[in-house]
This record gives sequence, C-alpha cells and structure tokens, in this order.
Amino acid sequence: MAAWAAAARAEETAAPLRPRTRTRPRTRPRVAKRELRVTGGVFWIGIVATLLAGVVATNVAVLRLNMKLDQLGRERTDLRAQNAQLSSQLSSAASAPRIQTLAAKQLGWVQATSDQTTYFTLHK
Repeated sequence: MAAWAAAARAEETAAPLRPRTRTRPRTRPRVAKRELRVTGGVFWIGIVATLLAGVVATNVAVLRLNMKLDQLGRERTDLRAQNAQLSSQLSSAASAPRIQTLAAKQLGWVQATSDQTTYFTLHK
C-alpha cells in the first residue's frame, strides 16, 4: 500500500500544474445564455397571459349564464302568474250561473220546471 501511495505522489510531482489561459473572450456564450433567458421569460409570460385570458373568458361565460338564469327565473315567475290568472278565468267562465245567464240571454232558453223534468231508473 505504501508503494501505491508513493507512486501517486510521484505522478503528482511529475506533472507540474499550468495555469489555464483563455485564448478568446467568453462574451459570445454569455450573450447566447442571456438571450435564452429572455426567450424563456417571454415564453412564460405568454403562457401566463394565455391562462389569464382563459380564466377571464370562463368568468365571462359564467356571468352570461347567470344573467340568462335570472332572466329565465323572471320569465318562470311571470308565466306562473299568467297561468294562475288563466285558471281563475277558466273556472269563472265554466261556472253554472254564468252559463245559465248566457243561455237565457243569447239562446232564449229557460230553466225547466219540476213538472217538465222526468227521471228514470236504469236497472241491470
């Protein structure tokens, strides 16, 4: 094991360390990296703007549906009131005293007396 450690030390001393020298400036890669960052930011801004537009469109659709629902509720209330009024008119138009009055005035009919009425019984 000692021989192995000695060999490793010998290799370290055999290869002197040289400082790294740059032959050309690294400005171009930094510019490309910055452009990439800007492009990524624009991309995310576009995504967020699209999502916000979707949320706004959804809220507008819900608002329109709520307005339509309110309008239909008012229509339903009006139709129920009309229905009650027509039902009242129908019941008063079908009443027996009104029909007797109309028959007497328009057709000249009179109510039959008890001696003009005949009853019969049906047997099986």
